[in-house]
Amino acid sequence: MENIALIDSFSEFKDNKSIDRVTLMSILEEVFRAALKRKFGSDDNFDIIINPDKGDLEIWRNRVVVADGFSEDDNEEIELAEARLIEPDFEIGEDVSEEVKLIDLGRRAILALRQNLISKIYEHDSTNIFKQFKDLEGELFSAEVHHIRHNAIILLDDEGNEIVLPKSEQIRSDFFRKGDSVRGVIKTVELRGNKPAIILSRTAPAFLNKLFEQEIPEVFDGLITVEGVARIPGEKAKVAVDSYDDRIDPVGACVGVKGSRIHGIVRELGNENIDVINYTKNEQLFISRALSPAKVTSMEITMYEEEKNGKKGRVSVLLRPEEVSKAIGRGGVNIRLASELTGYEIDVQREGLEEEDVELTEFIDEIEDWVITEFKKIGLDTARSVLDTSVAELVKRTDLEEETIIDVQRILKEEFE
Repeated sequence: MENIALIDSFSEFKDNKSIDRVTLMSILEEVFRAALKRKFGSDDNFDIIINPDKGDLEIWRNRVVVADGFSEDDNEEIELAEARLIEPDFEIGEDVSEEVKLIDLGRRAILALRQNLISKIYEHDSTNIFKQFKDLEGELFSAEVHHIRHNAIILLDDEGNEIVLPKSEQIRSDFFRKGDSVRGVIKTVELRGNKPAIILSRTAPAFLNKLFEQEIPEVFDGLITVEGVARIPGEKAKVAVDSYDDRIDPVGACVGVKGSRIHGIVRELGNENIDVINYTKNEQLFISRALSPAKVTSMEITMYEEEKNGKKGRVSVLLRPEEVSKAIGRGGVNIRLASELTGYEIDVQREGLEEEDVELTEFIDEIEDWVITEFKKIGLDTARSVLDTSVAELVKRTDLEEETIIDVQRILKEEFE
């Protein structure tokens, strides 16, 4: 009776964990054999019979009958006199099977059995969760905010699995409350001890890629392919798309009428500005498109013999003066994304740069360094580039006051008079 009661109590774990009954029985046998080995030194001569339907358990120890006084191993051998107490007609050399009750193992052994079983089931459950989520790496996933910490948000999925969204994987404008549904991609899954650590990301380029798959039917169906993604999360992104069907305009299909299709993606990413461009194997054309909205006059590509810092070559791009700031973008964002998307280091050269032009750094005694830095941020690093740009445009593109800009242009004009 004790065996039945104990196996019934063990079965409660099956109801609380995603583990099938056959696996549970296998774990039970493993745990019992470990207990028998601790108690008797070996479990090789034990038969364990588990009946899943009845929840019954039987343990039988098999020993060989030896002459009285000649037993060398009490676990595997039984003396004739002791054997005949079980069955009076046993003879030397015969096999004796004797049932072992769990109660015979002792109270401490039974408590250890239970603890070992709990540990094994949790270990099995953690391994299954690890395998399940490992297969989902790079895939879109949703979970609910359970707990908010200073450096991470703890999420729970529908099955109660814990997913971590670190601060570093959140978009700067992200703000969530408990109970909110959060989308991202499964970035990494690791086993830390016996517990799976599942990391969600909203900043990975793969997240934007998967959003395109989910929100744009032609991408989901494979009619349009996403060939490359470069992101500064929450600020700006560039996405290169292509289609094997000449009748489909991949950029138009992704953006939609008046941006209707891409609007949901932009909103999900905290109003991240997304440039969608046509992919091409013509590298010069692809680089030109990646630098949009700037219009490139010409370029020269130098390939590296081996990749350097993940780049396959360097490009010297020639632009008209008014296009330079567009190519670079505020804070260098546009040129940085273009470089990441194309895989080239990009140098911008201004078209028609005259020999008498002077670098702004030559005026360090008359113009403060932080002012020069502001001009450089928008791609203006020579005297004529600043003079060729209107005051209104400079006020709009920099953080400088109008009076400061007028004063700077006055100083620069004096150089050429």
